[in-house]
Amino acid sequence: MSSTAHGTTPYYFVPQPSRHPVMASIGLFFVILGAGQWINGQDWGMYSLMFGMVWWLTVLFQWFSQAIQESESGQYGYKVDLSYRWSMTWFIFSEVMFFGAFFSALWWARMHSLPALGSLENALIWPDFKAVWPTLAAGATASPAGIVEPFQAMTPFWLPTVNTALLLTSGVTLTIAHHALQLGERSKTIKFMWMTVLLGVIFLFVQGYEYAHAWSDMNLKLSSGVYGSTFYMLTGFHGFHVFVGMLMLLFVTLRLQKGHFTAEKHFGFEGAAWYWHFVDVVWLGLYILVYWL
Repeated sequence: MSSTAHGTTPYYFVPQPSRHPVMASIGLFFVILGAGQWINGQDWGMYSLMFGMVWWLTVLFQWFSQAIQESESGQYGYKVDLSYRWSMTWFIFSEVMFFGAFFSALWWARMHSLPALGSLENALIWPDFKAVWPTLAAGATASPAGIVEPFQAMTPFWLPTVNTALLLTSGVTLTIAHHALQLGERSKTIKFMWMTVLLGVIFLFVQGYEYAHAWSDMNLKLSSGVYGSTFYMLTGFHGFHVFVGMLMLLFVTLRLQKGHFTAEKHFGFEGAAWYWHFVDVVWLGLYILVYWL
C-alpha cells in the first residue's frame, strides 16, 4: 500500500465486472456490418454504420469517464501506471507496423513492380510504357493497359511543406507544455496545449484543401494507379491519426482546465504526447518519401 494526495492507493487495482467491452463490441458489429453493406450498394448500410458509430462513441465516453474518475479518486497505483505505459508502448508499436506496411508497399511498387513492367519482355507488349515513377518525370503516368487517366504528381511545394512546419511547431509547443506541467505551471501548460490543438486543426484543414486541389485540378485520384492509391492511403491514414491525436490532446487540455493531472502523476498527458510525437515522425518520413522522392 502507498499513500497519495487522494488517500490510500492499492498496489493492485482490480476493477469491478464491466459492461463496457461487450457494449463496445456491439457498436463495432453494426459499424462493420453497415460499412460492408453500404459499400455493396445497400442503402440501409449507411444507417447501420451511423447507429454503430454513435453507440460505440457513447460507450467509449462512458468507459473513459469511469477510468478518469477511478484515476482522480486515487485508485490507480504504480502497477496500473506501469500497465498503461506498456499498453501505450505496444499500441504505438502496432502503429509503426501499420505504417511500415504501407511504406513497404510504396517501396515495392517503385523498386520492383515498376522495373518489372518496363523490362524487355513487357516492352514487346506495351512498347509505349514508361517505367518511370511519376515524380521523377513529367507526364510519365500512362498505364500499360491505358486504364489510368493522365494526372499530375504531387510536389512538396507548398502545402506539404507548410504542413510539415505546422506539425514540427506543434511538437515544440507540446514539449513546452509538458515541461511546464512538470514544473507545476498549469496556466502555461494549458496555453501551449491549446496552441498544439490549434496547429493540429490547421494541419487537417490544409490537408483537406490539398486533397480538393489534387482531385479536381491535378486529376490525382485513388484510381490513378499505384501512385494514387499509395499516396492517398499513406497521407489519408496519417491525416486520420492526426485527427485522433488532436482529439487526445483536446481532451487532455479540457482535463487540465478541470484541475486534473499533477507534476508527479500525468501519464494521460504523456500518453497523448507520445502518440503526437509518433505522428510527427511518421509525417517526416512520408514528406520525404512521398513528396520529395
